[in-house]
Amino acid sequence: MASINRIVMQKSSRRWMAALDPSTMDAAEVSGKYGRRFDFKSYQRFRYPKYDICEGPYRDAEGNTLSFDLVLANQVWEHLDRPYAATRHVLEMLRPGGYFWVAVPFFIPYHGDPVDCSRWTARGLKNLLIEAGFNESKINARQWGNRHAARRNLEGEWPPVYDPETDDLTDEPDFPICSWALAHK
Repeated sequence: MASINRIVMQKSSRRWMAALDPSTMDAAEVSGKYGRRFDFKSYQRFRYPKYDICEGPYRDAEGNTLSFDLVLANQVWEHLDRPYAATRHVLEMLRPGGYFWVAVPFFIPYHGDPVDCSRWTARGLKNLLIEAGFNESKINARQWGNRHAARRNLEGEWPPVYDPETDDLTDEPDFPICSWALAHK
């Protein structure tokens, strides 16, 4: 079941991905499995700890930097000790015209897996991408949240499962729950 924290982000991100024509793209995903839902030309997952994006770009057996049209990172960047270095490594792996899609939580409980280090609003996420070398005019960053979802994150079992009958998805900009961005190289 989907968490209330991700409903709006996933709907928006599916539209972004569809507009990119995933069937023409070689995609890589940092740790997660969000990308499996798209019909990419090729798709590879790089799981931590075998692959640590903070240590450098992913490389082939000969040591050459791998290159991709799209790199995805869903709910991973908050766990990185060095997210700025990791973002620079993603930029290095992107082919000219490539994309980096990243989604992160903002207002949710601490969840060390193995660590929990950072939180970003849409503006903060955009600033991270700019500081790593992406062009500001080629970054689309969004955030979503509301008081209702914030309360749900503090109750009982976590993460809260979305209930379309009772959960309000109205956006309150002063209560971000998650942020996501698509940066174009």
